[in-house]
Amino acid sequence: MKLKIPFYYHIILFLGLFLTYCLWDYGINNRIEMVQQTTLYFWIVSTFILAVFVVYILNFYTFCDWFLNKKKIHFYFLSIPFSLLIFAGVRYLFQEVIMFQFTGVHNYFDKAREISYYIKDNFFFGLPAVIFSALSYLFWQSQYSQKQNQELLLENKKAEFQMLKAQVSPHFLFNTLNSFYSQLILKDDKMADDILVLSDLLRYVITETDKDEAILSKEIQFIQNYIHLQKKRFEDQLYMDFFVEGEYSNEKILSSALIHFVENVFKHGKFNNEKEKAVISIEINTNFLQISTFNYFIDGENYSSTGIGFDNLIKRLKYMYEDKFILEKTEENNTFKTYLKIPLKK
Repeated sequence: MKLKIPFYYHIILFLGLFLTYCLWDYGINNRIEMVQQTTLYFWIVSTFILAVFVVYILNFYTFCDWFLNKKKIHFYFLSIPFSLLIFAGVRYLFQEVIMFQFTGVHNYFDKAREISYYIKDNFFFGLPAVIFSALSYLFWQSQYSQKQNQELLLENKKAEFQMLKAQVSPHFLFNTLNSFYSQLILKDDKMADDILVLSDLLRYVITETDKDEAILSKEIQFIQNYIHLQKKRFEDQLYMDFFVEGEYSNEKILSSALIHFVENVFKHGKFNNEKEKAVISIEINTNFLQISTFNYFIDGENYSSTGIGFDNLIKRLKYMYEDKFILEKTEENNTFKTYLKIPLKK
């Protein structure tokens, strides 16, 4: 689990630490005379805090990430002396080399700058940086784990809901439609037949349309049911001719390919003028199928793009048939024509 903590969090944290240390150093140690030398005091405090910050960041993104992240606590404890040694070296660089170059003053007197004493003394001063980075890492790790657990719980709930909906809702829907059909069959034959058609259409959508291939006879039956219900919707204002020619049974075609053209006709076409009839024609030969559509559409409508669905259909056709299909569309004089020819699988 790789923690992704914005770096500015660390900076804000250490700005607060810098102010806290200044107040503590002034209030507890009464270093009034040093504070009066504002420039020197700033150099000493800022270089010390900067050394702590460097070791904090180094320890946070290396040893903590290597060992605490993998629950290797004993290895982390073994790494602490290395972090403290690095702190001594960084502090020496900042205060006894860089600060001396600018101020001419060392923070440690001559004998205290001997390597053995300096390292031993800074093991104490560097320990808060190591402890603080470990605590900070464990805090962010717990927050991140909690967030992941919440997201996982949410995803599980969504999955359970989708599973419940997929398993229960279709059965409930079909049982309800069958109940309506049983009640109406003796009272209103036409309404009962329509409910049966709707039930068959929904069952096909739920059980068949997510497959790569569909049986041609079922696909055409689905289209016939779809057009039947559309006629009920438009009542006597639907002027359209629908033809299916040729013999077919268990041939296979790309699933939901034909209904795309039929849906587009109903989505964009004009049907209320007998002189401007829409036409949907399906022709089946021994080895291939052809579907062509023709319809008028409203002036100014951008029909030719046909949206994402058409692009998706092209990708599916290429995947299924490679270069063995023909797909054409033509827009002119407020009319739209489409043509598809695909091979049949026996």
